[in-house]
Amino acid sequence: MPHQPHVMPTEAQIWQLLEEVSDPEVPVLSILDLGIVRGVRLEGEQVHVTITPTYSGCPAMNVIATEIRLRLLAEGITQVHIHNQLSPAWTTDWMSQAGRQKLEDYGIAPPVDGTATGHVLNLFGADTAVRCPLCKSTHTHLVSQFGSTACKAHYQCDDCLEPFDYFKCHA
Repeated sequence: MPHQPHVMPTEAQIWQLLEEVSDPEVPVLSILDLGIVRGVRLEGEQVHVTITPTYSGCPAMNVIATEIRLRLLAEGITQVHIHNQLSPAWTTDWMSQAGRQKLEDYGIAPPVDGTATGHVLNLFGADTAVRCPLCKSTHTHLVSQFGSTACKAHYQCDDCLEPFDYFKCHA
């Protein structure tokens, strides 16, 4: 059987492949859900992927870069260049709505617009609490600013009494 030449995927196909790369710290999220992929560029047989860490020094970035390379290598793409972009800094505003829903379905409260210091003041000065991902109550309280990973805080629901992680806001 004659050897078939490798056909380079399109940029849109590369984006679809990146949807299959999970965040190692929150595996229910893809790196696209998280919003850390800032760009994809094709140059001949080379693929350039630009990613932004969720915070400076994020230990998952090396793992994510390796997973991107492995996923693209599985499609026959051997020349993959990963570029880290630190500015502008990542913000939770870059998370997709689908990603926020996946977090909640997984039992992690998605970020509330604003800061992650317990209750958040909205534009009208009203106090907005973090919502429990289990019973959906807003009667919750901060247990610790430090959750199971650096990007999460630990909360407890005052209604169902269940503890849960909250994905901290980053502005």
